[in-house]
Amino acid sequence: MTSTAGPRYTLIPNQKYRCRNCRSRQRSNVLDPDSQSLSTLGYFQTLPLEIFQMVLNYLSVKDISMLCMVSKTITNRLINYISTSSGNRRLLLQDFHNLELPGKREGTHILEHYKSLGLLLKRCTLLLPTADRLKYIHKILSEVSCFKFNGCPSPLHCLGLQCYGIFLQILTAGWDELECHRVFNFLCELSNLPRKVQTVVSSKPGSARKLELRIRLYCRSVLLNHWIHRSDSAFWLTRILKPWPMVNQARLLYIIFGPVSPLDGVWQQMIEGPTDENSLKGLADAIKLLYDPEAGEWTADDVISLVDELSVVPREWLMENNARLLILSGNSICFTFMASKALNGSAVELATFMVFLTLVCEKDLYCMDWAVKMMQKVCKVFSTPGERNNFLQCVENAFAHMIMEMLQTALSGDRDEEDSSFLNLFHLVNAQANFHKEILYLTMRSTSDTI
Repeated sequence: MTSTAGPRYTLIPNQKYRCRNCRSRQRSNVLDPDSQSLSTLGYFQTLPLEIFQMVLNYLSVKDISMLCMVSKTITNRLINYISTSSGNRRLLLQDFHNLELPGKREGTHILEHYKSLGLLLKRCTLLLPTADRLKYIHKILSEVSCFKFNGCPSPLHCLGLQCYGIFLQILTAGWDELECHRVFNFLCELSNLPRKVQTVVSSKPGSARKLELRIRLYCRSVLLNHWIHRSDSAFWLTRILKPWPMVNQARLLYIIFGPVSPLDGVWQQMIEGPTDENSLKGLADAIKLLYDPEAGEWTADDVISLVDELSVVPREWLMENNARLLILSGNSICFTFMASKALNGSAVELATFMVFLTLVCEKDLYCMDWAVKMMQKVCKVFSTPGERNNFLQCVENAFAHMIMEMLQTALSGDRDEEDSSFLNLFHLVNAQANFHKEILYLTMRSTSDTI
């Protein structure tokens, strides 16, 4: 029986041919190292670089920042675009003094632009270490004179520092505390802020008025005003204040947040006459910020010591201004301040403060029962009934002394155009009447409850 099958043999693959193909592919990769990176450009791969940059001119800054998230290769192209003269002109708007743009609210357009630019540079530098990010961004922004501490000749009419601040807020949002420390140190080195602060806190108040104003604008516009979360604001305010002794902290806090007069700067309003609520709101908000447990680095004693130092900057304030500031700072701070006076045996000083507390309640239309309840809480701080009774006697003596003093001033004939001496006397007498009325109501309610 014969076999019909063909000859048996094994076909050997053309190994030489296959290896030659592999080597040719490898050789082509070696000859074209950008082939892999070019593939990440997608359809942009077909465009010359000049055309790619022309396309970017038609995109909003926010859209360009979104494009930055596509790939590392596109990010590199965007970084190149930012460094070009056309990209620089497009992105670094400098119309900080042109506040009335058609169809826009004052300054809104340019602030929104720098918010978007902050997001763009945040995404462009995402893979860089913090130090390198800051150096690169400084290199980009260094040509904008209004971003510098002394760069603008008319800082009161300029949005430059505000734009810089909102840019930094977007850039650093979500960074950890260590990175933010580095940012603060970088800004201090860039602006020479510590040396400038040293000058104003060690000089006679008002002797470096322009520098005081520059520090106020820089700290508020760049470092403090744009944060959404209180913990962030507290962090930056703490960085500004903590390097200095308590007395210098108080002066610096007053420079940054104190009331400003167009005639004599920041120093005279608290010692020459009563100051309104709006003038004290900034200081009160700063004190509440530091007193907040989220601040972390400040104890209640720290904040009360700061308030004590603040009340003699540059000289002892009018007690009415001190009382108004503590009322605006909130119940907890006001009570802690008064309780510290009670524990230290300063009954006479505390009683005088209590009288001014009622005067401010009367003038600013606060409920007088709040002052009565505050006094009740303070009375519980005294360790013995004798100390408490002595304090209450001091309160009545302070009322009598202040009324007689104001009456003497009103009758002396030294009246100003507004006749403020009679007006103050009127408010104080009404304050005493309403204060005692609330005490009588409280007493009668207590008596009826026991019957």
